[in-house]
Amino acid sequence: MANVLLGVTGSVAAIKTPDLVDAFATAGHDVTVVATEASVYFFDPTGLPARVVRDADEWPGDRYHRTDTVLHIELRRWADVFVVAPLDANTLAKVALGLADNCLTCVWRAWDRDRPRVVAPAMNTLMWTAPATVRHLRLLAQDEGHTVTVGDAEATLAWINARCPRLRVVAPVEKRLACDDVGVGALAEVGQVAAVVEEMLRR
Repeated sequence: MANVLLGVTGSVAAIKTPDLVDAFATAGHDVTVVATEASVYFFDPTGLPARVVRDADEWPGDRYHRTDTVLHIELRRWADVFVVAPLDANTLAKVALGLADNCLTCVWRAWDRDRPRVVAPAMNTLMWTAPATVRHLRLLAQDEGHTVTVGDAEATLAWINARCPRLRVVAPVEKRLACDDVGVGALAEVGQVAAVVEEMLRR
């Protein structure tokens, strides 16, 4: 039905990558995973029933040739939707500030703004509630042409989801985290992420 590009970053929640791939595939979508190097500590990229792209795949030869494909551009052209789940604090900061130092962030920077993006943050509670997180979420909205005028992370997230038609942020949830802290920051349920992606594809 659609081409889903799943970006996976270095949050412990990357252990859910096989479940996310399965959810999208079960819905009839073709799935390609673009994984940061930190993320593959949490899942086995060789065990997924999907293509997995890593940074080393971007420029695999000894030297660039004019006929070589530019992988992050090919992925952007291929995908109907870009889903980053989990989105860790580090990658949120990178994409908010326009940094493009790996394949995933290069796809984000080169993304066609007429196509939808869905992000599902996952991080420690104090990372989620940090002032930097609010600033970075606001910059994501600004990148979509909107200026956020509200306060904390939750309010900013709700503002983005109400006013940015091509960007959705799936709110993290409260639970006991892998680090044993209790609070908001865990990845939303796989089914919720998948449902938001379906909604964006129907638009």
